[in-house]
Amino acid sequence: QVQLTESGGGLVHTGDSLRISCTVSGLSFNRSAMAWFRQAPGKEREFVAAISRSSSDTEYSNSVKGRFSISRDYAKNTVDLQMNDLKPADSAVYYCAADSYMALVTISPDYWGQGTQVTVSS
Repeated sequence: QVQLTESGGGLVHTGDSLRISCTVSGLSFNRSAMAWFRQAPGKEREFVAAISRSSSDTEYSNSVKGRFSISRDYAKNTVDLQMNDLKPADSAVYYCAADSYMALVTISPDYWGQGTQVTVSS
């Protein structure tokens, strides 16, 4: 059974940093491209960041480029999202995603986590 479990969300202030993590089980982590998406209330789920199987390639949405960084730990089967200079517009439920076929997961992944809430107060 595939499980993607997010952790590390919370309430922070504008300009703060936060690191969220996703622990993966039930699939071949080394063979899976990983990504983070987010969904704010009343809005569609949107792509945030992606990392390839080997970590050689990453991609970010324009809204987070330069502020967020995605990384993965093969010993721990985790993928992290380091978020710096947070803004109220970054407030959303953040979802971890995995895909066994795409090189970079930017849409329609095979698997989703249940999400972790990030709230940025002004």
